[in-house]
Amino acid sequence: MLHKITILRVRKTLPDNVNEELQYIGDSLGLFSLRDRNSSCFRIFIVLLKKAKFNTIITSDEIADSLGLTRGTVVHHLNMLRDSGLVIREKGGYILRERNLEKLILEIKRDLNNTMDHLIDVAKIVDRKLG
Repeated sequence: MLHKITILRVRKTLPDNVNEELQYIGDSLGLFSLRDRNSSCFRIFIVLLKKAKFNTIITSDEIADSLGLTRGTVVHHLNMLRDSGLVIREKGGYILRERNLEKLILEIKRDLNNTMDHLIDVAKIVDRKLG
């Protein structure tokens, strides 16, 4: 399964505010675009994060109803979050890959390390073949 995630080095601000911290994490992972004027993806991510804590699966319709968004908007952002490997589809609904944010970030780090290790191995093979 392919996952696409963009890692951005974002300047960290100092305020101790949970929403700003979550925004920083999302921005650093390239999740929230400037085109998302209503912060829909951010809001969906927070709903999923809260549900994951209790290992609760939620449907796109439930997310749309709770946030006052169209189902199409929710599905669009859920697909992006699935493509990034943060969200999985399970039993007709959606849930974060891990039950808390720290574990989720550690899983992303593990994925990134595995990918980089594989790239290094392939680069060594290419270097040997090129002489």
